[in-house]
Order: sequence, then structure tokens, then C-alpha cells
Amino acid sequence: MPCCIECIQTAEVGIVERCGKYYRQAGPGANCVCYPVDEIVGVVNMRVQQLDVEIETKTLDNVFVMVVVSIQYSPIQERLWEAFYSLESHKLQIRAYIEDVVRAVLPTQSLDDAFESKEAIALSIKRRLDATMHTYGYLILNSLVTDMTPDYRVRNAMNEINASKRLKEAAAEKAEGDKVLSVKSAEAEAESKYLSGVGVARQRKAIVDGLKGSIAGFTSNITGTSPKDVVDLLLITQYFDMLRDIGSRPECSTVYIPEEDE
Repeated sequence: MPCCIECIQTAEVGIVERCGKYYRQAGPGANCVCYPVDEIVGVVNMRVQQLDVEIETKTLDNVFVMVVVSIQYSPIQERLWEAFYSLESHKLQIRAYIEDVVRAVLPTQSLDDAFESKEAIALSIKRRLDATMHTYGYLILNSLVTDMTPDYRVRNAMNEINASKRLKEAAAEKAEGDKVLSVKSAEAEAESKYLSGVGVARQRKAIVDGLKGSIAGFTSNITGTSPKDVVDLLLITQYFDMLRDIGSRPECSTVYIPEEDE
């Protein structure tokens, strides 16, 4: 009986049949196969594989979302017979179970709750697949909900709601800041007016004290003068000083009109 050499790649296992019946496994490297009795009918990939599944479903608040689930799995070395012969397409089987879990869980949750429970959804999918796919010779390593995208109009509405909320908070903070500025400005103005009043009062007191001393000295040194005469003289002196100050300013254009006697 002629024999042939068949090579199997690393991380792969060949399935050998004899006369159409499962006979043995062929490991990586060179394998002697007796044709035409024996034949390598297929190869099982032992690497960790990933299957990405997109599912469109509806949430409790009637929002359609596109969910992307990634499943990482690998065949079980001790159950290669089941992995090769049990299912015509293990990917279709995994996809069916994922769709069943997602479409059973998401319709019971609102959109916000769905975003918050991505890990819980992924865990439910893994538990469901673990029990089922182990029977068919596959080990489910991990289950991830990698994306959850609502309709673009819903995304735009959510962005507008968030933007409005941020603008409202910013307006409240700005109003609070303006309030603090107004209060501080009013307090500063009140303090300024108080100090200005204190200054004016002290100035007037100093003027009165000076006038009092001047009147007392003038009446004591010049006989025959009364305090009224001294006050009149001081007023006339201040009047002429005022006229001199007005006339010395180049930007002033003052016209003096003599008072007409009635």
C-alpha cells in the first residue's frame, strides 16, 4: 500500500479518516498517510480566534442600537472530534447564541442603562456560550461588548442635551461670579465713600479750626474789628483765589457778567 507524507503546520491538527471513518489526529510536522485508505480530510486551527458579531436591536425606550460583540475562543485539544464533526459551522452557532442573548437583554433596559451594563451583557453571553460550546469542543476564553452605537439622530440629541447642561452650568457659574464681583464692588464703593466722608469731615474741621484761630488772632491784634469783619475778609480772599484758579486754566472759558441791580 503506497504511503505519502503530509505536512501539518504549527498550531494546527489534521483529521485523518480511514475509509471515510474517523481514524486519528495528525500533529504538526510530517505525517505518513496511507493513500487511498487514509486521508487527511481537514485541519483544526488550535490558535485563539476572534469572532466579531454586529447585532441591531431596540432598547426599552425604543432606541435602535448597533451592538458589536467580540468572542475569543479556541478548540479543546481533548475534544477535537466534536470540534470538527459536531457542527457544520461553529461561527454561525456562536453568532446565533450571541444574537439570542443580546436581543433578550437589551429590550429590558433603557439606553443609559445599556451603556452602564456592557460588562453584565458580556458576562451573560460568556455564560451562555460556555455551557453550549464546550459540548461542541470549543472553549470560550472571553466575551467583550466592544461597541454600542445608537442611531446618529439619537447621538446628536444626546450631545445637544449634554451641551445644554454644560452651558447651563457655565451660565450659573458666571452669574455667581458676577454676583461676587457686584457685592465686592458695592462693598468697595461703600468703604470708599465712608473714607471720603471721613476725609471731608476732617478737612472741614481743620478749616474751621484754622479760621477760628485766625479770627481770634486778628481781633486780638487789631482793635476795633469784629469777628464778622474777619469772616468777610476771609471769604473775599477765597473768592479771589477761586477766580485766579479758574482764569489760570487754559481749558476754561468762563464769562463773568456783572450782576444788575433790580
